[in-house]
Amino acid sequence: MLGEQLVAVHRNYLGEIISFQTSEGRMISYRKALKEAKEGVITGVTIEEGQNGTPYLTPAFTSSFDELPNVY
Repeated sequence: MLGEQLVAVHRNYLGEIISFQTSEGRMISYRKALKEAKEGVITGVTIEEGQNGTPYLTPAFTSSFDELPNVY
């Protein structure tokens, strides 16, 4: 696989993912991760569309981002 991977997550107090750590050590927001996944910079994820038309990320090789460690 080429490109950076998402290796850890940072969640808010509600448990929602607000940012990711990449395999290159960068901390990026969820929105930036979505943008970079669309551009092909981030690999190992797929972009799905919610019922309201909002795009969201899902991991391509695991069942959920819950399998990634927490950053903090």
